[in-house]
Amino acid sequence: MTVDEGVRSPGGGPGRPGARAAVRDVLAPLLENGPLDVVDVGGGTGHTAVPLAALGHRVTVVDPNPDALAALERRAAEAGVGVRAVQGEAAGLEGAVGAAAADLVLCHSVLQYVDDLDAAVGSLVAALRPGGGLSLLVPGALAAVVHRAATGRFEEARRLLEDPGEEGRLPRRFTPESLLELAASAGLTEPEVHGVQIFSDLVPGSPAEPDPHTAESLRALEAAAATHPVLRSLAARLHLFARRPA
Repeated sequence: MTVDEGVRSPGGGPGRPGARAAVRDVLAPLLENGPLDVVDVGGGTGHTAVPLAALGHRVTVVDPNPDALAALERRAAEAGVGVRAVQGEAAGLEGAVGAAAADLVLCHSVLQYVDDLDAAVGSLVAALRPGGGLSLLVPGALAAVVHRAATGRFEEARRLLEDPGEEGRLPRRFTPESLLELAASAGLTEPEVHGVQIFSDLVPGSPAEPDPHTAESLRALEAAAATHPVLRSLAARLHLFARRPA
């Protein structure tokens, strides 16, 4: 199994090529220096955790849903790997897994739902060892504007453009700037923000699936645009990778 197979797209499924490649390319250098202690916050049924465990990493999934954790344990048993399942949430993570216990913390498609964002991120950082990496995947604010406008929902698009946070209601959305501010306030270093699914969610249907050449072309385009200072802001999801100071 490769690192590509071990890092799945948001939501657990294989996803479109931009989602797989963006997360994989950023995390691959760290994951290839294993085995690591990895904590997957909100990892649910183990679409990410089980492949990472198969790569030899020591993986803990922290999720509030006991049914998802039971499915995780079944999936891990079927794959012949060990994955630790802990019921809990992002806030208070260090209490669930221990302080400074992880080399890598994954928190994908979770932070848009937490009540206290600063407290949750602080807890994620507290669970990291010095020099450890934090991987956050969150929805992009401007993508919601573009997608609503593209489907003729112009009033909704205008309201979101004027107030990306929708007056503080959840789920929250992020910009590259807000993610970098979040990293700075948490004391993280070496922050990198990449756009994920900049173009692929705008393509009708899934044309990349029947045509491998088209899939590779789309993947290359997504990779080239991922760090573009303008285009990354339009991504459906934003990926932040940063480190706890050594």
